Amino acid sequence: MIRVLIADDSELTRVVICDLLSQDSGIEVIAQVSNGKAAVEQTCLLKPDLVIMDVMMPVMGGLEAVAKIMASQPTPILMLSASVDVQDSGGAFGAIRLGALDVMCKPSGIVTEAFSTISAKLIAKVKSLSRIRVMHHYRNPRIQPKQQKQPPAKLPGGSRRILAIGASTGGPKAVLQLLQQLPANFPAAILIVQHIADGFAAGFAEWLNRETALTVQIAAEGTLLQKGLVQISPTRCHLKVKGNQLVLDHSPPRHNCRPSVDVLFQSLTDQNLAAETVAVLLTGMGTDGAIGLAEMRQQGAHTIAQDEASCAVFGMPKAAIEREAAAQVLPLDQISGVLSRLFV
Repeated sequence: MIRVLIADDSELTRVVICDLLSQDSGIEVIAQVSNGKAAVEQTCLLKPDLVIMDVMMPVMGGLEAVAKIMASQPTPILMLSASVDVQDSGGAFGAIRLGALDVMCKPSGIVTEAFSTISAKLIAKVKSLSRIRVMHHYRNPRIQPKQQKQPPAKLPGGSRRILAIGASTGGPKAVLQLLQQLPANFPAAILIVQHIADGFAAGFAEWLNRETALTVQIAAEGTLLQKGLVQISPTRCHLKVKGNQLVLDHSPPRHNCRPSVDVLFQSLTDQNLAAETVAVLLTGMGTDGAIGLAEMRQQGAHTIAQDEASCAVFGMPKAAIEREAAAQVLPLDQISGVLSRLFV
């Protein structure tokens, strides 16, 4: 049984979420609270498997509540945002930086025909997130023991101009950490496919643009590949490369994903750009990206998979590693250093 705590100041929203989750007998809502302070207290008391929490609440907001929960009783947290507007969704991504795992649009005004679809999406999200092992995020940074430096790996030479990144569950925070370690003048075009709830891609791009030294934007049809420019795939369409331009493709989902990491990677091999690319597969559930990463490696790309210890979910990198698709398997905090040596 998956035990869920709901924190939202709207009674109607709490009722709707309970109704949506009641469609699965394996999920039990063990508590409902109306503010962040109560969410922290009840999480510590009841130890739920998952907290579903609004960003904006009285007494204590969602961001502060996430920080306190992750410092005292680390628990998987799904954030709800009342709007996918770039400014409104910024708080949800701030919560992800503090330790929340994912974000969804708050269900409201549900019509009968859509109920089963919305219920299925929420239930699937609850089941996947509740299984994730989360770590303490101490509010006061502790001194970390010094780690032994490993000698740099011998890396293949060659001319590279594209960095292609794929990620899913746990990805927003991992992508942020990776991009924050890259300079503003990074000498490659950066393309990112991140599985994210419908409507949140623009907020994700704006958040990364604000929090990193790089210029980040949503990919648009026909945009040229540019050094130092990060382009994020929009939701509901695949991101491809054709020549030196981006293509937005509305073909069917791959691995139930659109955008799909495999589609991006395979478009690069189709255009004979693998040898000019470094492909990175980060944390995520499922297998998307594994096949494409293998093809990229076969055609001359340098390929990297995030290691298990630093992943929120090891599914996608594990599938790639099992296919021998990754030339390197690295902790997240070591990937940027390798990239700096590959793009010279």
